[in-house]
Amino acid sequence: MVASQEPPQYHWPIRVIVTDCDIRRISLDQKPGSLESLLDHLKVKLALPYDFTLQFEDPLFNNALCNLTDVSELPDRATLKMISFESFSSVSSTLSSPRTSDTDILYTSEEKSQMMRPDPWPSAFDIPDFSVDVNFRLRQGDLAYMQEGTRMDVSRDMKHVILERLAEAMYKYTAYPTEEYCQEVAAALIAKHPCLKEAGSPTGYCGWKNSIKFKMGNFRTKMRRSGMADVTVNGNKRKRDFPEGAPSCSNIKRAKRSETNFLPNFPDGENADSLESVRRQLENEAKKRLPDSADVKKMMDQTFSLRRKEIVTEQPPVKRMMERWPVLFTESQVFAEFYRVASKNLKKDFYEALDHHTARLIDLFKSRKGAVGQSLDHLLQSINTQVSVVSDLHHYHLTVVCLQASSRLTADSDTAQDFSQVPVGVLRVMTDDMPPVINSIAIILEGNIVMDEVPTTSLGLCLLFGLIYALHLDYPKGMKNTFEFIQKTLLNLGQQKLSPKLQTLKNALLS
Repeated sequence: MVASQEPPQYHWPIRVIVTDCDIRRISLDQKPGSLESLLDHLKVKLALPYDFTLQFEDPLFNNALCNLTDVSELPDRATLKMISFESFSSVSSTLSSPRTSDTDILYTSEEKSQMMRPDPWPSAFDIPDFSVDVNFRLRQGDLAYMQEGTRMDVSRDMKHVILERLAEAMYKYTAYPTEEYCQEVAAALIAKHPCLKEAGSPTGYCGWKNSIKFKMGNFRTKMRRSGMADVTVNGNKRKRDFPEGAPSCSNIKRAKRSETNFLPNFPDGENADSLESVRRQLENEAKKRLPDSADVKKMMDQTFSLRRKEIVTEQPPVKRMMERWPVLFTESQVFAEFYRVASKNLKKDFYEALDHHTARLIDLFKSRKGAVGQSLDHLLQSINTQVSVVSDLHHYHLTVVCLQASSRLTADSDTAQDFSQVPVGVLRVMTDDMPPVINSIAIILEGNIVMDEVPTTSLGLCLLFGLIYALHLDYPKGMKNTFEFIQKTLLNLGQQKLSPKLQTLKNALLS
């Protein structure tokens, strides 16, 4: 009597991509009948503490990944990719957090449809969390480093995941981080995860800094393909399949003075034509005797991306901007535009910094000798007679700051003059009284009086600085020290690397 043989037990083998660094082969007793059942089986089989969704390699499209909606779509030997809901929540917590896909970019704030960055580069860069698997490995590596001093051997796949996540976090602040910014991120990475220190590097992170720099270049290419305006503007450079293009390193349009929103995308559902229609409505509103301030602000916010595209790519003259955007040359909109561009309250920060440094500035002025010292003595005598008037202090301090930086910004006048050759300036029209009194104050850009009836010289200089940012103008060569002092010392905007002359002034100011 021959014993009957049992039929072979059926197993369903599948390949599961848990993370880019964790790819497993497992077998289930049978193919589940529903997607929910498959998710439950995988969660138990892989002992995962988080929820996820699935994608699969579709053989109908050369094994490209597609979202899995029905188990019947899976082939006999399937490759699944797990998408953790934790990764989605971490993406949705930032303004712009592109994932590893070339095109799938998620943005949380619907009101920020122009994909604007809310914050400038932080004073201390916060290293983001990585995937669950990479975070676990780093924790184990840090423990081993603290106990035994052993450095972690980082695999190529794991390094890719770390650099990709760092690039996403850096892109939240700028598309073109400087060498110093890359160094800050590398140093912060080593400080948070000391197991990643490099044995052959004097700082422990030289290799990481170089890798971050090159990864940002690759990440910009990815963002360019997805249509991000701040990197697309530098496309069509010379390359192998486009030899007639401009050199890749020439005329790069990027933020150079810590502009957080240098060139934002158009709002969702808008294009150049629709925004141009809004601009015409804004122009008509500006012609009214009493424009509606709420409507003006709303339309200025809506057309910000169109305005920046025009300014950055076409670089129109100031006179042309006055014709197309007359509302921009009003006090409220200068400060609003500066906030849109640099995410800073210009008026508040400007006057707070000036008040903070007033006493020390007066001491420094009194200590100066020579021709500059004589000019300062004259101004200080006027201050002593009007010391109770805060606005006068602001006026004199700003004038003296210009002298300290070896560039006179204000121009006094009692007659009509031709200012066509004046690139930037604050014009003060004086009376014939003795001593002369300021009759009116105006702002000059490219030889045009763009704003008049400004109450004080200090406000005039503050508005002038805001217009330079709003119109993306270069600092005039003769007044570069003045504006860099305002930007980097008074407003704390951008990197703090100063010229020797300004560094000496800052050291004396803070001593």
